[in-house]
Parts: sequence; C-alpha cells; structure tokens
Amino acid sequence: MLLSCPPAWWRRNNAVTGMVNRITPVAVVVAAIMIIWYGFTVHLNAPWQIDRYEKAGTEWQMRDLVRDTMAQERPVLPAPHQIVAEIWKTTVKKKVTSKRSLIYHGSVTLSSTLLGFVMGTILGIGLAVSIVENRAMDKSLMPWIITSQTIPILAIAPMIIVVLNAVGLSGLVPKAMISTYLSFFPVVVGMVKGLRSPDPMLMDLMRTYRSSRLQTFWKLRLPASVPFLFASMKVAIAISLVGAIVGELPTGAVAGLGARLLAGSYYGQTIQIWSALISAACMAAILVGVVGVISHLTLRRMGLRA
Repeated sequence: MLLSCPPAWWRRNNAVTGMVNRITPVAVVVAAIMIIWYGFTVHLNAPWQIDRYEKAGTEWQMRDLVRDTMAQERPVLPAPHQIVAEIWKTTVKKKVTSKRSLIYHGSVTLSSTLLGFVMGTILGIGLAVSIVENRAMDKSLMPWIITSQTIPILAIAPMIIVVLNAVGLSGLVPKAMISTYLSFFPVVVGMVKGLRSPDPMLMDLMRTYRSSRLQTFWKLRLPASVPFLFASMKVAIAISLVGAIVGELPTGAVAGLGARLLAGSYYGQTIQIWSALISAACMAAILVGVVGVISHLTLRRMGLRA
C-alpha cells in the first residue's frame, strides 16, 4: 500500500540529517580557524614570554609557555577566549550607559551606520532611475560614479569631516555622510542592473499595449529590480558600517567602535582592539541577516520566491 506522505519519524530524521549536513562544514571551518589562531597566539607571543622567563631566571616547559602566552595582558595576538572574556566583561558586566560598555559604543556606531545606509540607498535608487531613464545621464554620470570609488576612503574622510564642520554640521551627520559615500555605489550598480533586467519580449509587450514610460517603470522595471536591490543592500549595509567606523577615526571620537579601536591602539590594548573588531563583525552579520529576512519576506509576498 502506497503512503500519501512520509511518516513523521522519516520527516524528523530527514530534518535532523539536513541540519547536520549544513552545520558540519561550518563547524569544521570554525574548528580549523580556532586551531590555527591558537597556534599563532603561542608563536607570536612566545618571544616576549621567553625573554621574561630568562630575565627572571625561571625554568619553564612547553606547557608553561603555552599557558602563559594565552594569559598575557597585552599580547601581540590575543587568544580567542581572551577576546570572548573581554566582550563578556564590556557587555554583560557593564551598564549600557557606561563609556566602557561595548553596547554603548556599538549603538553610537549603529546610529551612524543606519542613517548613512538609508541616505545611501535613497541616493543610489535615485541615481539608478535617472541613469536608466535618461541616456545622457547614463553616459555622463555612470563613469563619475565608478571613478568616485577609486578614491581611498581614509583620504577623503578627513576632508568630508572638515568641510561639514566648517558649515556647522558635526557629530552624527559627518560619519553618516561617509557611510553614504560608501553605501550608495552598490545600490546604484544593483538597481541599474535590476531596472534593465526585464526580458526584451516583455518590454515589447508593454509597447504593444501602448504603456507609458511611467507605467512600464512601475509595472515591469521596478518589480524586476527588487531582488537586485536587496542583494545590493546587503553589501551596502555592511560597507556602511565600515564607513561609520572609518568616520570615527580621524575625528578623535570618544564614542563608537572606532573610538574603541583608537583608544586600544593608543594604550597598546590589543584585546580591546580585537573585541571591538569582533563586535563590529557580529554587528555587520546581524544587519545583513536582517536585510536578508526582509528580502525573503518581501520577495515571497511579491510571489518572486517560494
């Protein structure tokens, strides 16, 4: 007798097997990275530790060296567990309003990131529409947009901040402008590709129906560009975070993840530097994930993805 659907135990086993198959490669890569990281921690921190043993006249063995290189206060390369401990101490054990809290500094950087991302997305969409709908804009504007990304952001960031400060804009806005400068480019490129993606046969069909350019745009070009827009937004929001952090560096900011990096470099606090870097990476992953969820829900609502 044929079953109309697999039994429950079979479906559960398949689900577990699928989850294991997805997690195993990631776990193997993470384990390999941890092993290599710990190996380099011992290798890079060993010279200073051996010199300390010799000056103190202390006899040591390999296990002593391994243990002590992973417990230095200012190591060349901190061990992963030291970074985790620092993040735990500066998030869970500190008040959110404390100037030593990573949550506080992360919120400052996040505000600049989101503002710059929104402005960059709006600017990118506007430029993309003008490029697609106007041949003169395509020929004259697109080369300049591409050229603008060849300028190193570390070179242009101080100039942006100085100019905006001269006109009375300081604080959040200059950092957001740097994020905008970085994030608008992938949106422009993605949207231009998306707006030009409709099948030529569909474009001919719209012309057959005597549709106006506005109707063609709203009913064909724009819906076709949505998947490209969300793909470019994932890149844009990650690079917007980079712009916000870079914007905090030349200003000597006292708040933000960039400020934590500066303070750590001034005082040789490598563990603090790495904790800020890992926090920024986690924030970027979360932001990209949020955009991905919104993309999935939107495309499913539009019927473009199951």
